[in-house]
Amino acid sequence: MKEYHPLRRSEKAIKDEKIIANMLNEEHFLTIALCNDNNPYLVTLNYAYDTENEIFYIHCANSGKKNEYLINNSNVWGQIMEDGGYLKGECDYKYRTIHFKGNFQFIEDLTEKRRALELMIDKFEEDPEPVRVKFINEKALKNVNIGRIQIETITGKQGGIKN
Repeated sequence: MKEYHPLRRSEKAIKDEKIIANMLNEEHFLTIALCNDNNPYLVTLNYAYDTENEIFYIHCANSGKKNEYLINNSNVWGQIMEDGGYLKGECDYKYRTIHFKGNFQFIEDLTEKRRALELMIDKFEEDPEPVRVKFINEKALKNVNIGRIQIETITGKQGGIKN
C-alpha cells in the first residue's frame, strides 16, 4: 500500500506491515470523514476487510445522510484505532491508528455483494453458516445495500509502544 504523507514524528510510524494487516483484519470499527458542499460529516461503521484487494466493505441503509454525502462526494478519509489505554505514571497513551484515503462505491454486482456479506458474516458470527443461509440468497442480495472503500493510501501511527 502506498503511504499518503510521511509522519512528522517518524519514530511513531508503524512500519511493520504485519501490524497494519492485523489491525485492518481484527478491529471491528472504522470511522470515515465525508464532505458534501463544504459540510463535514463523520460516521463510525463496522466493516470487513478484503486483504487481497485492499477493500473495506460496509453495510448501508438504502437512504440517509451518509448515503447522500457519499453519492455527492465519493472521496473518504478514514481511521481505525486500537486503544491500549492510558499509561499511568508515564503521562502517555498506548494506541495504534491506521489512517487511509479511499474512494467509496455502492456495489451493484451480486457476486461482489455475496463476497462482501460472506466476509462480514465470517468476521462477526461465531456460527456463520445459519446466518449465511438466512442473508445470502438471491432475493436478499438484490435488496441489501453494500458499499466498498477502495484504499488509495494508508499510514500507521502508534504511541506508548516500545519498539
